[in-house]
Amino acid sequence: MQANEAGAEHAAPPAESHPEEPDRRTSGAADRSRPAPVTLRSDLRAGLVDGVIALVVTAAVFAILYARIEAKTSSTVTVMPFMADAGAFWMYFLSQAFGWSALLWAWGTVVLGLLLSGPRPGRLPLSAPTLERLHRTTSLNTIALIFAHALLFGAELVNHNKDGLLGAMGTAFVEVFVPGGYDSGTGRIAIPVGQGALYLAIPLGLLFYVRHRIGPKTWRVMHRFVLVVYVLSVWHTLLYGTNVWYDGWFRTTIWLLQLPIAALFLMRLLRPARRSERLRGLRDHKGSATGWSLRFAGRAAAVAVVVVLLAVVITGRDGGRAEPPADTTSTHNHD
Repeated sequence: MQANEAGAEHAAPPAESHPEEPDRRTSGAADRSRPAPVTLRSDLRAGLVDGVIALVVTAAVFAILYARIEAKTSSTVTVMPFMADAGAFWMYFLSQAFGWSALLWAWGTVVLGLLLSGPRPGRLPLSAPTLERLHRTTSLNTIALIFAHALLFGAELVNHNKDGLLGAMGTAFVEVFVPGGYDSGTGRIAIPVGQGALYLAIPLGLLFYVRHRIGPKTWRVMHRFVLVVYVLSVWHTLLYGTNVWYDGWFRTTIWLLQLPIAALFLMRLLRPARRSERLRGLRDHKGSATGWSLRFAGRAAAVAVVVVLLAVVITGRDGGRAEPPADTTSTHNHD
């Protein structure tokens, strides 16, 4: 989930006043002008502020979810009436809060990545190097938030398992981290989708720091799959997020937030920064006809996605469940 490599990662070598003894003043000036190397450790330090903000947002979301459960206004209570006791299931709601902040941070890092890799607006509030660093730090914090979301969900399963601590921990590990381990209701699909997002996010986010070993071209190709991580995250939320279980403005807002990403992605395809990725006429294309067809199909698919998103936002219908009447008691059990 990292930005493209900064263009200025090198500087001219220091001038030498003597073949065997470089001028210390000139050498020192060149060393100071050379940007510091980007490492995982430096980005972890730079991401501390962003991480604190993410925790504050998570705490605020948790407070809102908790209050809505207590007031019996949350869809979660309709889906799972037995969870109306917010105090007994606080870890589940904290897991939800981390999930929402993870989705928000994933949204932000994808937007930053598309801004950096596509045609940039004429005026941006931050410089390109600052945006790249922010893209990297939000990416690392997204991974941490996703993992915290999964870990707390597992802790909730352990907390309400009567098989003993070791047995409960083993069962929770399988259900949360092993694809196919969770076999209840909607979770049979939603949990593996979320696991896919986590297991793709970790290597795709960390490969940036070893890009010189695997080769910049290989890294760029693999980095494009970051968008898949985001799609899986949104899919997981729409499938399993009890707050957006039913049709309504909250669920529609999730779709509305996808419009900027779809638009930026379409612009990235139509006006790529690299000349080699630009789509010319078939006769002017230097590669194979198959490659041209795939690029054309990708652009057509992006246009179709934008049209579908607009239709969903305008109609407010995306295939979600219709909310039951107010006097209907739900019988769902953590479905």
